[in-house]
Amino acid sequence: MNILWVFAHPEPRSLNGTLRDAALTELRAHGHTVEQSDLYAMQWNPVVTPQDYAHDRARRFRVAAASIAALAAGTQAPDIAAEQQKLLRADAVVLHFPLWWYSMPAIMKGWVDRVFVEGFGYGIRAADGSTRRYGDGVLGGKRAMVVLSMGGSEHTVSPRGISGSLDELLYPIQHGILFYTGMSVLPPVLVASADRMTETGYAAAESELLQRVKGLPTDEPIPYRSQNGGDYDRRFVLRENIEANEIGVRIHTQR
Repeated sequence: MNILWVFAHPEPRSLNGTLRDAALTELRAHGHTVEQSDLYAMQWNPVVTPQDYAHDRARRFRVAAASIAALAAGTQAPDIAAEQQKLLRADAVVLHFPLWWYSMPAIMKGWVDRVFVEGFGYGIRAADGSTRRYGDGVLGGKRAMVVLSMGGSEHTVSPRGISGSLDELLYPIQHGILFYTGMSVLPPVLVASADRMTETGYAAAESELLQRVKGLPTDEPIPYRSQNGGDYDRRFVLRENIEANEIGVRIHTQR
């Protein structure tokens, strides 16, 4: 497989940096090709600007319209185009980051904002004019996985934990970005209690990560309901006969 590892941590000698290095070594040892976007090392610009799309500043800047026009004309900023090509080459995409304020670091969110433009990440049309998303899209057929660390204990992101369940916490990323663009999303890898990591704890965390990256080609993805699989009505609301007495994000996963 060709794997794109998108990494967001400012310190390469950190726990995350060390785990990343171990995972990339493991993948290459098993014959995979790895491309990396180390966002801090790249000094990635996370801010969307008119210059991203060679936009004429005499006209109002409408981000979606400007981005799709630049994509079609080949006038996107070179750094955006390069990341899109990495994504197109990839069979699997790993987003690796520390959990900061219940989400990815701003630099990684800015990577998504600038790279997943209209016509590439969203706004994709099928032959009949319908929108391709949630299980369909340009990135369909690819696999994706989130690897994250957090300072809190694992039980705080359990179904009854104070922070909410991990699946719900990561729903905007796993379902709203990765699955939305067509990718099959594998269950995440969580490295908890990162600020209190012991040597024994690190060995266990590394072992789990290495096992999970070995399973990138074969592990079963999260069974999210596809937009066009028949579970949703024409308003994209889950049909009344499915999970009739349930609400919340978990109803969008088949159980």
